[in-house]
Amino acid sequence: MQSPSRIATRLLLCCTVAAGPVFALAQDAAAKPAKPAVGTAVAPAETYGKLLSNMEKEFVDAAEAMPEDKFDFSPPAASGDFKGVRSFGAQVKHVADANYYFFGGNMSEADMKAKHDAMEKLTKKAEIVQALKDSFSQAHTFVGGITAENAFVATEHGTRAGMAAFGLAHMMDHYGQMVVYLRMNGIVPPASRGNGM
Repeated sequence: MQSPSRIATRLLLCCTVAAGPVFALAQDAAAKPAKPAVGTAVAPAETYGKLLSNMEKEFVDAAEAMPEDKFDFSPPAASGDFKGVRSFGAQVKHVADANYYFFGGNMSEADMKAKHDAMEKLTKKAEIVQALKDSFSQAHTFVGGITAENAFVATEHGTRAGMAAFGLAHMMDHYGQMVVYLRMNGIVPPASRGNGM
């Protein structure tokens, strides 16, 4: 017959093992914010912020997935009509540059031109990816300032909501091109790994 302390130890171990997955699920649930109830108003900054974060993850991960020696890759002319298309690195720089247009807010034309000129000089993968990340920081600042009151008020370039929507669509367009470039180099885009795509 086992001693009471040994039985208690085994019982504690069983409870701990059984509770482990439940505790992990509770932690996961606590980490994820609850979905708003149907019919609840959601702040524009929250909606655009979530979309932007999702796009940023896919875009930055794709940029980081391409090896440095392939940043100047563009499809060969024999693959179709690709004459004059941007290289992979140029796609990344273009989106980083355009993010300041779409999400620049009150940036002056001179500041945007300075950003553009600086972007054009970048050649190394690390500096291009960092410029991309910096542009996403600016984008988050911009969408964080979108409110129900100012979302559809006309500005110099259009409404804040309209600029954010156009900026996101622009990223998606170039993300699709980057995915093709990655796959032409035998690289599965990070967003497609592990899900059979």
